[in-house]
Amino acid sequence: MQTIDPGPMMKNRQIKQLEDKLINQIAAGEVVERPASLLKELLENCIDASATKIEIQVDRGGLKRIQVSDNGFGIPQEQLTLALSRHATSKLVSVEDLFEVETLGFRGEALPSIAAVSRLTLSSRTPDQDKGYQVVVHGGHQASAPVPVAHPVGTTVEVQDLFYNTPARRKFLRTEKTEFNHCDNAVKKIALSQPSLEVIFSNDGKTVFHVLPASTEEARKKRISSICGAQFSKQCVYLESDVETMALSGWTGLPTFSRAGRDLQYFYVNGRAVKDNLIAHAVRRAYNDVLYHGRHPAFILFLNIRPELVDVNVHPAKSEVRFRESRLVHNYIYRVLHHTISGLTPRDSEINLPTPENIPLMSTKTGGYGNYAAQQNIKMLVSDQLRGYGALFEGSRNQDAEPVGAPGHSPAGNDQSIPPLGYAIAQLKGIYILAENNEGLIMVDMHAAHERITYEILKTKAEENDLNSQPLLVPVQINVSQTEAQFAEDYIDEFKSLGVEIDRLGEEKLVIRSMPELLSRSNVESLIRDTLSDLIEFGVSGRIQDAQHEILSSVACHGSVRANRKLELAEMNALLRQMEEVERSGQCNHGRPTWMSVSLGEIDKWFMRGR
Repeated sequence: MQTIDPGPMMKNRQIKQLEDKLINQIAAGEVVERPASLLKELLENCIDASATKIEIQVDRGGLKRIQVSDNGFGIPQEQLTLALSRHATSKLVSVEDLFEVETLGFRGEALPSIAAVSRLTLSSRTPDQDKGYQVVVHGGHQASAPVPVAHPVGTTVEVQDLFYNTPARRKFLRTEKTEFNHCDNAVKKIALSQPSLEVIFSNDGKTVFHVLPASTEEARKKRISSICGAQFSKQCVYLESDVETMALSGWTGLPTFSRAGRDLQYFYVNGRAVKDNLIAHAVRRAYNDVLYHGRHPAFILFLNIRPELVDVNVHPAKSEVRFRESRLVHNYIYRVLHHTISGLTPRDSEINLPTPENIPLMSTKTGGYGNYAAQQNIKMLVSDQLRGYGALFEGSRNQDAEPVGAPGHSPAGNDQSIPPLGYAIAQLKGIYILAENNEGLIMVDMHAAHERITYEILKTKAEENDLNSQPLLVPVQINVSQTEAQFAEDYIDEFKSLGVEIDRLGEEKLVIRSMPELLSRSNVESLIRDTLSDLIEFGVSGRIQDAQHEILSSVACHGSVRANRKLELAEMNALLRQMEEVERSGQCNHGRPTWMSVSLGEIDKWFMRGR
């Protein structure tokens, strides 16, 4: 057998201590990926220094220069050089502090790592000094001796020519515009997490945004509007919840304000911006069956948890965390968001009504919103619809009295007794209900609205029946890994509560003996495998409930009133009243909006009234 020569470089290698310059460049590879990552580290240092104002200047998207100035407590003259040494920090004293970190930075690697791959100038002044001092480092070489410099109380870090001495890494950087977008996102994350902080951000000498401190909820929402856009601040709802060990607060977007990407998702743990699969899974589950396929929710959420219950020392850039009780955290976030989204009915006066410009347009090839041709082609069984719709609105008719909302009962004016969705005035093309409320015109997709109402009723009935389990005619045996088999055994009670009887036959074999009635014809093996996968990764799974809801959604869709079904005013008003009471009534089961509003002021603009 031919052997492979390892080459002269692999022979007789001895263990030796690396040079400090090489150590710093290796550390820089972990901490400094691009201009935005070093900007994040500098901003976190400003916050840890108790700064109330930060000024950020970037040139050419950060590729040429980044300068960050703060009004924090500064660095004493004798410690400036030490601050550029590896593992030098004022934020940790003992080992115990590492398990209860309450600062954003603590590793003591940021400044020396940045200095190893750039030309760095550090200037600072403390309140008890009459002048500031400055040190300079180029490419990780020895820092210069501190020299006096005119400087206000606080610290300024200027970084020029990032990766000038490591051209191989500089080649991986993108265009100026792309790098600027990453810097912009890094500044936004900090600005959103610190409402009491004044932030001035400039690019190539032009101010990108300037946000002032906000102490009230109204001021914070205005601040969010300037950072994330006015549409998000109009189409979000504030939530706040706390339990013994943690608290969740922030703003979550309405399901109708969905995004094509995850660009408007900010999650903070004890003030630290993080990305976590556990959290993402909890949010995704909370928004289940209210988002259009392929869309993503928008949110700015803050989780405060006891420091000893979260480990922030799991990633060099501190962008990930690990929870001691991950399942507890997951379930808490899911419950709070789920409860908030469930309560978003038109009766909530604090929620802005969706308007046409706030609804993302979908391609008609995939059945977009208001796709009239698609609805025209729906096959109708009129007799079935009459029976189903008549049962839903039983008692809503009164042949002896004129229906509320009929001509002669216009809700014009400011009558507080008028419901949020107003009173029906007409039906358009057998598809849409037109109603009038205090604000103006309401348009309702009657099929989508009835579908959601029917779906919620079916879900409630399914839960009340306690998920009746049905024995399988032929038990299904599944070959799994030892880990999957162990998780199935550990969670056997949870499976039972969902109507699934599962046993472990051997080290790597399971048998499924019964399933909920609704899932008796589903792909049992695939469903159980997916559920076990979720349990292993997140400690919780909603696959079984989701599968049941998918079937109920299909039943609701086929059992709801169809296009071209003529409704009387009483029927239309009955549908509007139920929409105001039913959870998640703003979207149908497929995530499409069920209604929109147009204010009287907007209609006046169409006809140039008041000009």
